[in-house]
Amino acid sequence: MKNVFINRASMFLPNEPVENDELEEFLGYVNNKPSRSKEIILRRNGIKRRFYAIDKKNRKSTHTNAQMTANAIRALFEDNPEELATIDLLSCGTSSPDQMMPSHGVMVHGCLPETSNIEVVSPAGVCCAGMHALKYAYMSLKTGDKTKAVATGSERFAQTMISDNFEEEVQQLIELEKDPFIAFEKDFLRWMLSDGAGALLLETEKNPDGLSLRIDWIEACSFANNYETCMYMGGEKLENGDLKSYKDYEVTDLANKSLFSIKQDVKLLGENIVKLGNELLLSSLEKHNINIEDITYFLPHLSSYFFKKPIADTLQADGLNIPEEKWFTNLSTKGNVGAGSIYLMIEELFNSGKLKKGDNLLLMVPESARFSYVYVWLSVC
Repeated sequence: MKNVFINRASMFLPNEPVENDELEEFLGYVNNKPSRSKEIILRRNGIKRRFYAIDKKNRKSTHTNAQMTANAIRALFEDNPEELATIDLLSCGTSSPDQMMPSHGVMVHGCLPETSNIEVVSPAGVCCAGMHALKYAYMSLKTGDKTKAVATGSERFAQTMISDNFEEEVQQLIELEKDPFIAFEKDFLRWMLSDGAGALLLETEKNPDGLSLRIDWIEACSFANNYETCMYMGGEKLENGDLKSYKDYEVTDLANKSLFSIKQDVKLLGENIVKLGNELLLSSLEKHNINIEDITYFLPHLSSYFFKKPIADTLQADGLNIPEEKWFTNLSTKGNVGAGSIYLMIEELFNSGKLKKGDNLLLMVPESARFSYVYVWLSVC
């Protein structure tokens, strides 16, 4: 088995950053009224700015998910674009592909004519999709099947959050003489999500000059066998907890029920997301004989700063205290980019000049869709 190293990290963020007071100028007002929950959510999530792949004036797309991902990949090879032709694996994770078919990965490959005919994979999922993409690339290199891989995580959410996507549902509520507002489960995520892409170059030899991140282990686990759906898109959650697919609705319901908006069962999220993550962390540290004190930087993917204290309290209760100065996140300045968030954190820290040989990084990526977690241990060398 070969060692696998992250030798480069890059990102692409579309357009100029969007500040909190500009949100509804970009996304629009549902029923021509300000959101009832926006200010509450913004106070709790701590996000100050995010990035949208849409034009402010017309709310039209400026980039596809595939284009953003391809731009992030090109940034890995900015000093030597011919090197793009030497990669032999492209592994792309996202929860917001531009279409159902073809896959996200091959669409990214299609944006990169500089590459060769190579293997391409597209792990499905939500926030963990980016980590599954990383693990596929890691295992492919570790076994010797590939020698040079690119893994990516990206999202394009903004276009699904504009007010036009909710107007049919609102008008239906007005006709039924019900209060025409978008339920909290739908409005909750409108003020948290962001667009962008990150990319990592993986090789079986470390950088000859400068630092590399050796991937020591990746542990992933789903808890879906015991828990019902929490976050979803393209369906509707029924009273009994089952998820009804958009395929089983009438065509008119797609708009009337805004079935392709992202929704979250906030109560279920709060009850389970933190405690389940600690279960996997405890078992992973024990399996790999890791002492929590060996962590130099803890990179948790947070959907909201609201979860930071509960995570810290739960860690401490389990004897896993991680001091504040070891936490690293850029949620406030990049927003929640879902499958791309952890890539953006790695990119920022890797290129910050803060790392030194011997440092250890613990990555944590939760996924509330049906409760999954991924932990990664990286050694700076």
